[in-house]
Amino acid sequence: MVNKNFFIHPSSIVSEDASIGEDCKIWHFSHIREGAKIGRNVTIGQNVYIDKDVEIGDNCKIQNNVSIYKGVVIKNNVFIGPSVVFTNDIYPTVEKWDESSTVLTKVEDHVSLGANSTIVAGVNIGKFSLIGAGSVVTKDIKNNSLAYGNPAQVKLNNYRKD
Repeated sequence: MVNKNFFIHPSSIVSEDASIGEDCKIWHFSHIREGAKIGRNVTIGQNVYIDKDVEIGDNCKIQNNVSIYKGVVIKNNVFIGPSVVFTNDIYPTVEKWDESSTVLTKVEDHVSLGANSTIVAGVNIGKFSLIGAGSVVTKDIKNNSLAYGNPAQVKLNNYRKD
């Protein structure tokens, strides 16, 4: 961690090999692994796990109890509600796992993910999209979409007017 212009609560564990941007706040009991890249002005709530090599852009807010696993890229101005989970393996098993099983998942700029959503490995969530609370996202979501449900389905296209 080259930059020191951020706040880390003493109960959190942040790898020296993580990159933390200016004006970030990392709250209680969070764990940031080696190789993670966190942009500027990011707030990370309590009990958040950010795995190795995860990328998070600028101006993001990650609420409490979120798990973000290797293979996830989160762009700028993203809101991640409480207890959102990202997976990184489409066919997980206990017998065999290695990093080659990791699948890329991308969340584009200005996305909001509702509380308790699950984002399945390999999906892309388009710019300005909103995922409703409790949704299970199993397929790509196009830009500017409102989607919710299990599995999440697009309910409205072009829902934002800004």
